[in-house]
Order: sequence, then structure tokens, then C-alpha cells
Amino acid sequence: MSESPISLTKELTVKWFALLQFIEENFQKKPDVNAILFLVGIREAGIIPEKKLSKEQKIYLMHIANCKILSYSGYYKQVGFNEDGWPIWENDKKLPNMDLFEQEVLLKQHIIEYFENEEITVL
Repeated sequence: MSESPISLTKELTVKWFALLQFIEENFQKKPDVNAILFLVGIREAGIIPEKKLSKEQKIYLMHIANCKILSYSGYYKQVGFNEDGWPIWENDKKLPNMDLFEQEVLLKQHIIEYFENEEITVL
């Protein structure tokens, strides 16, 4: 049996649970990957929602977050901003075929990297 190139290391697990605890303490909600991506999207779009966001806006914010964190591996690059000032991303290289577990681990790795790069202290 071949080992997956993307694995959940002990260090990643510790950092992930510290991040979950940090977000839960600051937002009083138990987060999952999607909730964290939503927060990253809000931060990247530079908005503070004053009213309830539409479903399309929420999806777009999560898209922005996915593109931002996957840019760390060169899969996306920011190419500008739309008329509302939200970032526009372009696919720069093809994502590899991965199973769901590998996809989630890759997202977690890059979410942690995002918080570290943005100097958002969670530990």
C-alpha cells in the first residue's frame, strides 16, 4: 500500500486544534473548515458585513479564501479586483487529483500557513 503524499502530521494536528480553539474562543462558535474559510474570505475581501450576506456572497467569500490559501502552493494567483473591490483570482496550475481526506489535509495545512503568514497568533 502506498502512502499518501499529503498526511496529517502530529505538528499539523496540534496547530489545527489550537486554531479551532482560538476561533471558538473569539467567535463563541465551534468552527469547521468551511467556517474558517468564510472568515478568511471576509478578511481577504476587507469587508465587515453590516447586513446579512446573500448565499452568493458567502460562496464568493469562500472562493476567495480557497484561492488565497491555495496560492501558497501556486495553484492560484490574484489578478486584480472587481468593481466592488473584492479580489479576483485566476487558476495558475492544475490541482492534482486527491481524495477527500487529502483535500481536507491540504486545506488545513494552508489555512494554518495563512494564519502564520498573516501573523495571527493562535498559540
